[in-house]
Amino acid sequence: MAAITVETELDAPPEVVWTDVRVLSSHVEWMHDAESIWFTSDSKEGVGTTFECETKVGPIQLTDVMEITAWIDAETIGVKHSGVVMGEGAFTLSPLAGGRTLFRWEEELSFPWWLGGPVGEPIGSIVLKLIWKRNLQALSKRFKNGEVVA
Repeated sequence: MAAITVETELDAPPEVVWTDVRVLSSHVEWMHDAESIWFTSDSKEGVGTTFECETKVGPIQLTDVMEITAWIDAETIGVKHSGVVMGEGAFTLSPLAGGRTLFRWEEELSFPWWLGGPVGEPIGSIVLKLIWKRNLQALSKRFKNGEVVA
């Protein structure tokens, strides 16, 4: 399993950040590797919500099949990956001084053999960590002075 963690500070309190990140379909607006999201469940938020995300990293394009496994308002969104890439992850929001939020993104993923399997996981982790850091830079631009500006 590849363990990947990235985090950033956002210029808004968790309750405000939550109003934006809880809209799963909007994640394609700040995730550079996510091209589209379509829901496979009637629900679009909360535990049990299922969706597929067309993901592209360089020349590699795949469909990430996901299910929301944890949903705590203004705190956590947990996800299980059951497609080509498998594993679990979560976004967590923690309050910081000055009405800011620490946004932490953690994933434990396993890759199929054709993406290097266990041997390729260290390289895959580095690549994804770089992409996700860029994603969090884009996410941080969505907040200013305690408000959503996106």
